[in-house]
Amino acid sequence: MVSFIGNSTAKVDDKGRVVFPAVFKGALEGADMRLVVRKDIYADCLEIYAYAEWEQQAAAIRGSLDIVFNREHAAFWRKYMSGCAVVEPDAKLGRISIPKELLESIGVIKEVIFAGVGYKIELWARERRDAGLISDEKYEQTAVELSSLHKR
Repeated sequence: MVSFIGNSTAKVDDKGRVVFPAVFKGALEGADMRLVVRKDIYADCLEIYAYAEWEQQAAAIRGSLDIVFNREHAAFWRKYMSGCAVVEPDAKLGRISIPKELLESIGVIKEVIFAGVGYKIELWARERRDAGLISDEKYEQTAVELSSLHKR
């Protein structure tokens, strides 16, 4: 399983191409270099998954739905899959081409932040990254709540 850790900034060119950070490219070394990019459901960022991780995530979600006989489930699955794109770093410069509509959906102007969060990478418009983080106070409160769960 691939694990992405760290942050990196990059500039997006007029064609939606951005150099995929070497630290994350190195994490994929020897593995399938395809990545799946999609809009996060809850935040103004894109999620980037290694292809194998994407297959596991999609299978788990798909397995919890009845897309044949439940209209709402079928509509959810359709919407969930509609904004996905498969990208792969090019061999020459390591750039990935992200569809313009995905970049626009998170407000990208020129610069992005790649944020490794373990099993996936979040791609943020530089100007919006801080808005996606919880406050230090909320972070500490959640840490205390989680630690009490582990004491039981």
